[in-house]
Amino acid sequence: MENAIRPDTILVAIMMANNETGVLQPVEQVGAICKQKQVLFFCDATQATGKIPVHPDKLGIDLMSCSAHKIYGPKGVGALYIRSRNPRVKITPQLTGGGHEQNIRSGTLNVPGIVGFGKACALCAEEMPVEAKRSEVLRGKLERALLQIPDSFINGHPVQRLPNILNISFAGLNSSQLLSALNKSLALSAGSACTSGSLDPSYVLAAMGLAEQVSRAALRFSLGRFTTEAQIDFAIEEVFKKVAELRSQIPAIH
Repeated sequence: MENAIRPDTILVAIMMANNETGVLQPVEQVGAICKQKQVLFFCDATQATGKIPVHPDKLGIDLMSCSAHKIYGPKGVGALYIRSRNPRVKITPQLTGGGHEQNIRSGTLNVPGIVGFGKACALCAEEMPVEAKRSEVLRGKLERALLQIPDSFINGHPVQRLPNILNISFAGLNSSQLLSALNKSLALSAGSACTSGSLDPSYVLAAMGLAEQVSRAALRFSLGRFTTEAQIDFAIEEVFKKVAELRSQIPAIH
């Protein structure tokens, strides 16, 4: 990334946590490089907010976005952090006229959404230390169990990731087959909601250098505040059963 910055570069944009794999980017190091190069740093922290501590000033972030619906807040409301000093960031409004939000975004404010977002943030801040550990323990149990299935692989960094996301591939199978077999008992995805209408393998996994057959066999498990250990046990049992059933239907190669 440092080598990619040119004299005419004005902005670096990095996702804090990937929504498909949960992988955490080295945001603090990115912020330091941007400050050294005098380039503004925008960070999409939507997936990370409420799951791990997020401190824009400490991380060297100049602009940061997040959304309420990812932390059990109302849909249709989000936030943009804008650094006010060292440096002071000025942005051009996309909606003008009324002068709302200090002339940054005109239009009547969604007050119930904003209040709900604030309450969701307060609950996350209060519960995060316990909830993050609980999610990590449940995710670990799910991961260890599913890795006992032959030819299964974790996609992403084993440590530098969110505590609630598991991306795993089952060789020889297609994620659409697995989703079809599991959709009556589990809520799963093959990638992000943003790409749910695409049949192509995940561009995230492709960018990580994974072979197409591995990308096409990936499932994304996302744990939430209300996920229980009993549900994890049920998910393990269902995945074991369906993977075995689907693999038994693959003709043997002689």
